[in-house]
Amino acid sequence: MSINATLLIQIIAFALLIWFVNRVLWGPLSKLMEDRQKRIADGLSAAEKGKHELELAEQKAKEILKDAKSQAQNVLSQAEKRGSEIVEDAKVKAAEEADRIKAAAQAELEQEVSRAREELRKEVSGLVVEGAEKILKKEVNAAAHNDMLEALVKSI
Repeated sequence: MSINATLLIQIIAFALLIWFVNRVLWGPLSKLMEDRQKRIADGLSAAEKGKHELELAEQKAKEILKDAKSQAQNVLSQAEKRGSEIVEDAKVKAAEEADRIKAAAQAELEQEVSRAREELRKEVSGLVVEGAEKILKKEVNAAAHNDMLEALVKSI
């Protein structure tokens, strides 16, 4: 019987050891391992989510950059167009100013020509009077013959 009693005591001691290990060591250790697995899984899902958000952010950044380039190109084309309009406007204004200056110079030239003709007529009428005076060897009254001299000047 001694083998059976010792065997039975060993079985009871082994069962108590298993219960103790299961209760005191195995339960908390397995809970720690489950918590660790959960944290690792959460970390992996957070990393996957972060990677996905990074891809979305990169796509959004590319779209924003594309829009910015498009807007910059649009602003440049509008600036070039406005610059061309300003140049054309300046050309038109310069042409108008040149025409105005040309017209003013032409008018001034016509006035000078008119004044020169008038002075020439006066000089010619004076020379005619002198010439007539010398021919007639007497003094001709310019005031008395003014109408005749005016007609002569206009014919010249």
